[in-house]
Amino acid sequence: MSASLARGMLHKMGGSCCPHHAPTTNPFRMAKLHGNNKSTDYAFEMVCSTLRFGKGVTLEIGYDVRNLGAKKTLLITDKNVQNTIAFKNAEQALKMVNIEYEVFDDVLIEPSEKSMQKAIAFAKSKPFDSFIAVGGGSVIDTTKAAALYASNPEADFLDFVGPPFGKSLQPKNPMLPLIAVPTTAGTGSETTAAAIMDLPEHKCKTGIRLRCIKPYLAVVDPLNVMSMPRNVAIYSGFDVLCHALESYTALPYDQRSPRPARPEVRPVYQGSNPISDVWSREALRIIGQYFRRSVFDPSDEEARTEMLKASSFAGIGFGNAGVHLCHGLSYPISSQAKGCVAHDYPQDKNLIPHGLSVMTTAVADFEFTTAACPDRHLVAAQTLGADIPNNADNEYISRTLCDQLRGFMKDFGVPNGLKGMGFEYSDIGEWENNIHLVELRAAVSKMRETSF
Repeated sequence: MSASLARGMLHKMGGSCCPHHAPTTNPFRMAKLHGNNKSTDYAFEMVCSTLRFGKGVTLEIGYDVRNLGAKKTLLITDKNVQNTIAFKNAEQALKMVNIEYEVFDDVLIEPSEKSMQKAIAFAKSKPFDSFIAVGGGSVIDTTKAAALYASNPEADFLDFVGPPFGKSLQPKNPMLPLIAVPTTAGTGSETTAAAIMDLPEHKCKTGIRLRCIKPYLAVVDPLNVMSMPRNVAIYSGFDVLCHALESYTALPYDQRSPRPARPEVRPVYQGSNPISDVWSREALRIIGQYFRRSVFDPSDEEARTEMLKASSFAGIGFGNAGVHLCHGLSYPISSQAKGCVAHDYPQDKNLIPHGLSVMTTAVADFEFTTAACPDRHLVAAQTLGADIPNNADNEYISRTLCDQLRGFMKDFGVPNGLKGMGFEYSDIGEWENNIHLVELRAAVSKMRETSF
């Protein structure tokens, strides 16, 4: 697909973007269309969890819980992770220092409003005063919701959910402490202030974005990703890649409007900024060097360790900058899965892995965004390993970066475009008629084009 065609399609979106990860709740606007004025922001801030990284650090979390003075801990996981070394070491760590805890393992992969409410109800049922999440992004996001609503038991579920479905209120009480132990490399949820869920009745996803829901501590242990299945490594790696690319090419923080009237209303996702840039670029460097190795050789401990670093680093980057088109387009795609399109995932539900839905439109997305900030797309391509001159024109930059994305998709043999995930032309009308799915308009064109 040409860059001009991609730009034409995406302009039809009216500037729409991901409502849950964008730097503002207003439509996404490209940087070059934005002038400096007094209505834009002038400051940015960095919020992330304390991060502890190292082989075997899961065995330390019992001491962390004890140091919190916790009396009763809720350990949340899913039934697959419950059989892994990550969960076994987490339990052992709690038992070593005689921490009282209970386990909730009924977490849904790609959680829904109902599955989150089930975890919330369990969290409210007993006087839990601390939480541990052991799992991928679905587990960590579910635990964030459980801890938030257990800390604010009078709140209605939609009180803290973002627009257009929820009220996006600030909670009255701070969230009880949460320790996140990721088992994928991955969502970066262990470092961020967001929790994403599916709303099947709306055929879309939504989320909670509040600084207070970031984990108190992220325990990032390379031992916990060595058993990660091939497709989980691929699709969670795609998520890392898009987190880093989107946050690095997001609207700069000082071009975002409106300027917040008070610091507490500054959005969690503020736009690209000098600190997020550092983390996003380093994540891209790691991906270019280690992503393929981590997939093709699951025993490559160095590659899997580095990709786990990239996941957390990209999480710190996008957790403050935000993401844009790939994620905005992914939510209506993944929420309307026709079946399970991926091995290594539960086969008892319709499921498109988040990372696959994000990557599906990435080529068209970055063909479009290159013209807005070609210098950043150039750096991104170079950091991923491309030999591209600094004076390259926009078309060359776009083609090079998008060929890199196609290369990952080809090498890993992922489903090719929306049609490869089971969608048909007859789905288009329903998508376009749903007022909550305007962000899908550009993605619909992928029915006619392949992803690579």
